[in-house]
Amino acid sequence: MRAHAPALVAAARLAGVQYRALRAIERCRTAALGGQISRCDRCGETHYVYHSCRNRHCPKCQTLAKERWLAARRSELLPVPYFHLVFTLPHELNPLAQGNPRVIYELLFAAASTTLLEFGRNPRWAGGEIAATLVLHTWGQTLTQHLHLHALVAGGALGPDGQWLSSRRGFLFPVKALSKVFRGKFLAALSRAFAQDRLHFDGSTVALATSSAQRAFLTALRAKRWVVYAKHTLCGPDQVLDYLGRYVQRVAISNERLLSLDEGVVRFAWRDRAHHNRRKTMHLPAPEFLERFLLHVLPSGFMRIRHYGLLANRHKRKHLAQARAALNTHAPAPLPLESVAAFCQRVLGVDIERCPACRIGTLHLIGTLAAQRLYRARPP
Repeated sequence: MRAHAPALVAAARLAGVQYRALRAIERCRTAALGGQISRCDRCGETHYVYHSCRNRHCPKCQTLAKERWLAARRSELLPVPYFHLVFTLPHELNPLAQGNPRVIYELLFAAASTTLLEFGRNPRWAGGEIAATLVLHTWGQTLTQHLHLHALVAGGALGPDGQWLSSRRGFLFPVKALSKVFRGKFLAALSRAFAQDRLHFDGSTVALATSSAQRAFLTALRAKRWVVYAKHTLCGPDQVLDYLGRYVQRVAISNERLLSLDEGVVRFAWRDRAHHNRRKTMHLPAPEFLERFLLHVLPSGFMRIRHYGLLANRHKRKHLAQARAALNTHAPAPLPLESVAAFCQRVLGVDIERCPACRIGTLHLIGTLAAQRLYRARPP
């Protein structure tokens, strides 16, 4: 970021949210954001700890957010089997999504969520209100655009009379039927978006500006087989939380996958699913790597994790209480408020109050560092 982002900002036309993400990651955990000064009471060593940027696209800042999110969700799990589903958009929609991310992502959430809710309410499959959490991912292993939603759905539904209707063992909904309904709902909504002039066309999508081209585009998408994946996950709250943790608060690439930056070329690890998830190495020029990374910066304020059915925020407390009563179970006791030091010890295995130099003394705060004001021309 520090070596190549300035040139990218000068050469490319970036959205404001992309520019802010670049700048935040570039300054994360550096003196530019300020920090704290501590001193060991035994060896006298002075230590500087710089603040994190807390940008949701920063690979350094997601562990704490993920753990806090999972802790908040722990009280919402039900003692039933869970299912993992994935709703994927065809790659032909990628150029349209790049110019209209908010619209396309909203259509994806709406089509997938209404499909799940309707199947849940159908007496043939469940006959009640399901509990579902959907998480948006926009990337593949090589940072190319791969738009899909991960869904975690409880195995059953709350019936209209307050009874719990369990799903069949190892089965939730028929995948082929889900795929067809999901495709139909998304394309109907996209057709309305075209008619209402809600989409912007430029670059490779200029050809879609005419109504005839839009009809042909929708016809081609309707002829394709859309991919919906479903799998029965492990039973039990602990396993479900571990499973869910892999899909929430994740950014396009983690620091562990980055191998090197040499002579302007980024090397990073990826897994090739077409060859049994074999681990491979990709080489990309730094500007191209940054451009791919920025494809996955979400629009400002966009919620990439959403809850539906029993977990919808408006009636969540009431509906979860009814589901627990039907399942003859109780809500878990609330966890006591955890200090930052205790959190780091539990999650990271690091005692942040212990001196890293002598490993005996305790660090005491002796001062703070103010954040620096950096003046840089904003992108046009």
